[in-house]
Amino acid sequence: MPGQEIELDVTGVAHGGVMVARHEGRVVFVADAIPGERVLARVSDDAKKSFWRAETVRVLDASPHRREHVWAEAALGRDPAERPGGAEFGHIELAHQRELKRQVVADALKRMAGVDTPVAIEPLDGETVDGTRWRTRVTLHVAENGVVGPFAARSHRVITVESLPLAVPALEAEAPLSTRFFAGGGSVELAATSTRQVHVVTVSAGGLHCPAGRGSRPATAAAPTRTITEVVRGREFALDLGGFWQVHRLGAEALYDAVQGAIDEALFDPRAANLDLYGGVGLLAAAVGDRFGSTTRITSVESSEHATEHAGANLSGWVGAQAVTGRVEHWIRGAAAQATALERTRQRAATVVLDPPRSGAGAEVVGELLAMHPAQLVYVACDPVAFARDAALFGAGGYELTAVRGFDLFPNTHHVELVATFTPDTAEC
Repeated sequence: MPGQEIELDVTGVAHGGVMVARHEGRVVFVADAIPGERVLARVSDDAKKSFWRAETVRVLDASPHRREHVWAEAALGRDPAERPGGAEFGHIELAHQRELKRQVVADALKRMAGVDTPVAIEPLDGETVDGTRWRTRVTLHVAENGVVGPFAARSHRVITVESLPLAVPALEAEAPLSTRFFAGGGSVELAATSTRQVHVVTVSAGGLHCPAGRGSRPATAAAPTRTITEVVRGREFALDLGGFWQVHRLGAEALYDAVQGAIDEALFDPRAANLDLYGGVGLLAAAVGDRFGSTTRITSVESSEHATEHAGANLSGWVGAQAVTGRVEHWIRGAAAQATALERTRQRAATVVLDPPRSGAGAEVVGELLAMHPAQLVYVACDPVAFARDAALFGAGGYELTAVRGFDLFPNTHHVELVATFTPDTAEC
C-alpha cells in the first residue's frame, strides 16, 4: 500500500530506469537501487494491483557498483518525493551503468525479435570521469508560486535544486535556480550551442516575468522563433532554438560518424532513391552526402515545416539532396504509389536512414519500407523496446539485423542510443 516501507532483494534491471524486485510474490519496480542489493524502499502513491512502484529509502546491503550520487539533490539523503528526475543512474558506477543498459537492449532484442546478438554500449570520446557536464539543453519549470526548478522524479511537481551537474558548465551558470518568478507557472528553456552561445528563453501563457534584483531576467509570454547554429565535423547546421538536436555535446558528431560507418559501401548506390526519414535539419543526410559525395541522391523527409526549411538550406551544398515536409508514413506511401518503373528500381537500390522518435517507426512505416524493399536500412533508435519491436517486424519481412552498436549518449540516465543496420536476408531472396 502507498507509504508502506518494505525490504527488497533487487534481482534485475527493467527498461525505464528502475530495478526489479518481488515482495510476497508481487513484482516491485524500485528506483535508486542496483541489482544485487538489499534495500528498504517506500511504496509510492501510484501502486498498481499487478505491480508496485517504490523508491529506495536506505541501502541495507550495498552493491560494489554503488557510488556517491553525482547529483547531491537526487541522493538517498533527500526524501524520495524531493529528488529530481533526470539522473536515475547517477548512483551507479559508469561502467556498470553501461552493462545494465546492455542487458536491457539484449533482453529486448531476444524477447521481442528473437535476436541474440552482442551489443556493447560505447562511451563517447571526451566523456568526463563521472559522466557529468554533457547536457546542452535543459528545461526548468516554474511553479504556481514562482519557484524555479526541475520536476521531481516521475511527477510534474517543481522542486528546488542548487545544481545541474549533467549540464555543461556554461548552461548551469545561466540557469536561474535562485531566481524567484512571479506566480503563474511556465518554463525556462536553456540551450548551449557548439558555437559557445548560451540561450535562455522564459515562456508563460500568463505573461510570466521576473522581479527586479539580483539574478532576475526578462521573460516573454511567447518567445519568437530564433535561429541558432550548430557545427558538426566542420559543417554548420541552422535550426530553431526550440528545434530537435542531440542533447549530448558530442552526440551529433557521434551519430554522424556512426551512420557513416553503418552503411555497407558495397550495397550503396549514389543514384538510388536514398532516404533520410525523420530527417530533422538534415544532419544524417549530410553524413551520407559527405561519405559518398555531393552528387549523391538523397531525400530528407520531416514533418516539421520549420525543420524542413532549415534542412533545405543545410543541405544546399549537396546537389543531389532535397528536403520535403511530410509525415513519414504518408510520404512513403505516396512515393511508392506514384513511382515509375525506373523509380521503383531506384527504391529497391536505396539506402534508407531512419531516426524516428522514441515511439519508434511502427508497423505502418516498417510495412511501407518492406514493400519498397531497399538494399539496406540504417536505423537510429533511442528506445530499445520500440527498436526491438520494429526489429521483429523487419525480421518477419525478410530483413536481417546485421550490425548494432550502442552509444552512451545519456550518462547517469537509463537512456541509450542505438545505430543498427538491416539488410535483406539472402535466404529469403
